[in-house]
Amino acid sequence: MTAFATAELINTGTELLFGSVINTHLAFLGQQLFSLGVRISRQTTVPDSHSIRDAILEAAGRCPLLLVTGGLGPTTDDVTREIVAELTGRRLEYHEEIFQRIKARFDRRGLQLTPPISRQAHVPEGCEVLPNDYGTAPGIYVPGTEALPHLILLPGPPRELRPMFDQYAVPIIRKLAGKNDLTAKVFRTVGLGESYIQEMVGADLAAIEGLELGYCARLGEVDVRLIGSGESVLRGTELMQSRLSHYIVSDEDRGLEEVVVKLLTKGQVTIATAESCTGGLLANRLTNVPGASAVFLEGNVTYSNAAKIRTLGVTADLLNTVGAVSKEVARAMAEGARDRAGANYALSTTGIAGPDGGTPQKPVGTVFVGLAASDTPTEVEQLLFPMDRLSFKQMVTQAALDLLRRRLLGI
Repeated sequence: MTAFATAELINTGTELLFGSVINTHLAFLGQQLFSLGVRISRQTTVPDSHSIRDAILEAAGRCPLLLVTGGLGPTTDDVTREIVAELTGRRLEYHEEIFQRIKARFDRRGLQLTPPISRQAHVPEGCEVLPNDYGTAPGIYVPGTEALPHLILLPGPPRELRPMFDQYAVPIIRKLAGKNDLTAKVFRTVGLGESYIQEMVGADLAAIEGLELGYCARLGEVDVRLIGSGESVLRGTELMQSRLSHYIVSDEDRGLEEVVVKLLTKGQVTIATAESCTGGLLANRLTNVPGASAVFLEGNVTYSNAAKIRTLGVTADLLNTVGAVSKEVARAMAEGARDRAGANYALSTTGIAGPDGGTPQKPVGTVFVGLAASDTPTEVEQLLFPMDRLSFKQMVTQAALDLLRRRLLGI
């Protein structure tokens, strides 16, 4: 590890704290910096005010590299450049080249150049200007001192920040950080809770020298994160694959639906869906994947009993005998959808999303997921997800996609 293996991030903007704008900077900069061998150790969000000064001074004693986003525009609440000039003992100096770039941009758009715009042409003396190819406010790099870390100031709008960072900030950071062996691997798993995963592999992963282990649980899936040297991550990868291979969906940041579509495409087989309680979410997830048109034939949302009878061929006698939420109806829905579409596979979902409608025998959250195939008997799983409706639908579609994934892999 080098002296510049870590950095901190300060995001400025009252709108971020007000909640009217979602802060996407951390996700982008965290990923980009990690690829350069630099990890964000702390992120702070402050309003458009002189609290920016306090945040910079607080971070100065902890980090060698500090990135600040926002506050470089023309309005009175844009005070980042002035605060940095004050803290670094540099006067603001006018750059004719910056002004001409701003003027040319306004001229191209037929806009009037107002006096406040010229504020953006003033930058702390002796700093490196990062051109803004998609806006007016330039970025700024101020070399570090004994009292302050290296400072990289970036504009707030993502459409300006991201290309500026890639084009002009990356070379600076790469030079500062040097080379190191920092790497990461994220395993996306399904079918197990994080406590079960920790019990199965946690102790042995933690015993690998130099390996940092982390978990991130979401609805129906858990990410296992390995960070360290190339050698330590490789050892962790081998352990994960030997213990959890059936549960690992991807180690390339791909979602379950993307993996399923890829497997269907590779096998040159097709899928149809028949949904009741999930209301089309299963078809939606599959068709969100580019290339799904090659394998996804059709989706049926048969919410009512009449629709199940009319569209999928489920018999009225069956519905009257066992009810819509049953193993038998899930089987009939899947087989009806497969026959209707002429697909190799079909998935079905029927359940009780709640908050009402449950019984002691079939409580709220009960669901049956069916998988019909052209070459094997239809499989139906009974599951229970007692949670809010949106979470219920997500969990059901996750279970359905994983059922198909396991069938396609033969596990």
